[in-house]
Amino acid sequence: MAQKIKIGDVDIQIPSINFKKFGGLIPLLVILFLASLSFYTVDANENGVVLRMGKYSHTTMPGLQFKIPLVDRVYTIKVDKQFKMEFGFRTLKAGVRTEYSKRNFNQESWMLTGDLNIAQVHWIVQYKIKDAADYLFKVRDVENTIKDVSEATLRLMIGDRSFTEVLQAERRAIADAAKIHMQEILDKYETGIAIKMVQLQGVLPPDPVADSFNEVIRAEQEEETLVNEANQAFNKEIYRAEGEAKKLINEAKGYAIERINTATGDATLFELVLKEYNKAPQITKDRYYIETMNTVLGNAPNKVIVDSQLENFLPMMNLKNKGSK
Repeated sequence: MAQKIKIGDVDIQIPSINFKKFGGLIPLLVILFLASLSFYTVDANENGVVLRMGKYSHTTMPGLQFKIPLVDRVYTIKVDKQFKMEFGFRTLKAGVRTEYSKRNFNQESWMLTGDLNIAQVHWIVQYKIKDAADYLFKVRDVENTIKDVSEATLRLMIGDRSFTEVLQAERRAIADAAKIHMQEILDKYETGIAIKMVQLQGVLPPDPVADSFNEVIRAEQEEETLVNEANQAFNKEIYRAEGEAKKLINEAKGYAIERINTATGDATLFELVLKEYNKAPQITKDRYYIETMNTVLGNAPNKVIVDSQLENFLPMMNLKNKGSK
C-alpha cells in the first residue's frame, strides 16, 4: 500500500514494495556480485601481487586468476616494460626533432673529476622490475632510490678518473662499471629492480669555462698536428738516408766482390801461363816477344828493320809524319 509523505505544500506518494516477491533473487545477486569480485586478469607484460588481509600472499603470472573477494587485494605491476630515467637533462617531446627542457640541472650534472676539474655529465639509466613484490613493499620510494644511487655511483666513477679520461677514453668503462655498482646496491636494498643499461649521453666542460676549454683543445690539436708533420718529415729523411747508406754499402760490397773475382781470375790465369812457360820457356819468350812487337809496331805504317849486329848505323823512324812514304 502506498505511503504519503508531505513536504511543505506537496504530498508525495511512495509505492510500497513487496520484498517477498524478490526474496529468491537476493541470494543470486549476492552470489553474482561476489563472483564478479573473485576473478581478475593479469596482462601479458604484468605480474599480479596479491595482498591477503593487508599482508603479502603471493605473486600471480599473466592470465585469468582467482582471489578471495573482499579479502584479497591485487596490484598489477608492469614487469616487462623498460623504464628510463634521465640525468642532467629532461626530454619534453621525443621525435624527429626532440625537444628538451631548458631548466638548469647543474646540481645533478656537475661532477668533480680525479684531477680536480668539473665535468658536466648527462646520462641515462634504463631498468626493469624483476621482482614485483620487492618493488612494492621493500623500499618506500623506488624511483628516488634509483635516482640517488645513480648520482652517487656516477660521482664515484668520475671522481676516480681524470677529466681527459672521462671525456674520451673511459666513457664506456665508466658506464659498464656504473651499471654493475648500481645493481649491487639495489640488490642489497631489495628493490626488485634490474638495471639494463647505463649510457653517458655527453661529457662536457661546464658552460662558464667551455670557451676556454675549447681553446685548449684546439691548441692541443694544433700541437699534435705539428708533431705529426715533424715526425713525418723526420721519418722521410731517416728512411732516405738509410736507403742511400744501404745502396752505398751494397755497391761497395759488389765492387769488393768484383775486384776479388778479377784478382782471383788474374792469379789463376798467371798460374796457367806459368805452368805452360815452364814446359817451354824459350818458345814462350819468343811468342810473347812477337806478340808485343806486333802490338807496338802494328800501327806504324813505315818500318825499317835492321840487324842488331850491324855497326855504325843509326836507326831512324819518322814518328811525326806517319802518312809520308
